[in-house]
Amino acid sequence: MDVSVWVWAAVIAGLLAVLAVDLWIVDRGEPREFSLRQAGFWVGFYVTLAVLFGIGLFFVAGADKSGEFFAGYLTEYSLSVDNLFIFYIIMGRFAVPKIYQHKVLLVGVLLALVMRGFFILIGAAALERFSWLFYVFGAFLIYTGVNMLRGHDEEEFKENLLLRWVRRVFPTTDGFVGSKVMTRVDGRRMVTPMLIVMVAIGTTDLLFALDSIPAIFGLTKDAFIVFTANAFALMGLRQLYFLLGGLLQRLVYISYGLSFILGFIGVKLILEALHAGGVTWAPEVPIWVSLSVIGATMVVTTVASLIKARLDKKRSGEPTPPAKVSQG
Repeated sequence: MDVSVWVWAAVIAGLLAVLAVDLWIVDRGEPREFSLRQAGFWVGFYVTLAVLFGIGLFFVAGADKSGEFFAGYLTEYSLSVDNLFIFYIIMGRFAVPKIYQHKVLLVGVLLALVMRGFFILIGAAALERFSWLFYVFGAFLIYTGVNMLRGHDEEEFKENLLLRWVRRVFPTTDGFVGSKVMTRVDGRRMVTPMLIVMVAIGTTDLLFALDSIPAIFGLTKDAFIVFTANAFALMGLRQLYFLLGGLLQRLVYISYGLSFILGFIGVKLILEALHAGGVTWAPEVPIWVSLSVIGATMVVTTVASLIKARLDKKRSGEPTPPAKVSQG
């Protein structure tokens, strides 16, 4: 899809404006804990925005491009659920107060969005120039899917090179100073753990992009769709963090579903590369098939996880607590 610079600029400006309004509405006044009611509203809001954007693509660019966007968005959003496990670990490790967690996630996601943008531009240019990279991406996705299947119970956070550099170069206060990222102590400018955890969230998400970006390039080669699908998925990630809460621990089969999706896209990418290279037996997988497989996989694994959690609770003899609705 041929997208002008002005359209790129308008879309990016629109996304930033929405995030600015989100931050102003949620964080105005005294800092407070993000409620379940707020999280549900904003998750619905961002999902609705993504759906409207996809419908707009249908009328402007056709059904194929719209289908590519929805398949890419669903894939990125699904893979983001797995990221949330690590985000919980990071928040716990740095002991981030709950009233500041929304701001940490917002800035971390903005950092991730900027870095992913560069990654997407480089990836699109490389794929256009070196077609053999499709085989590399496909094999990498299959390998990642197999590794995820083998290590679905292993969730850990290791400080990356950039995070270690920030810790070493910038003097850091012992504790949080409200929501400030910088402060002065005895006339000396220091950063707070707030900045450190923002860098941790942003750079850790970039590491996750090593499989999610190749995955979406397996569904579409259009850099504009790749970027917008990533942007909408990341924008809704913060609220999903608060909405799911302890439910993440019950989604025991999600990693199996995600590993299957990565493997499926990897095989699709290799088959389509073979087809483009003149191999007649290698089929092209229509985008509606990809969208159906991804959607069905996430529905099945989510429902199966919740059923297993309910059965496990019954076997343990624990009473099922009544549902509570948080007042925002």
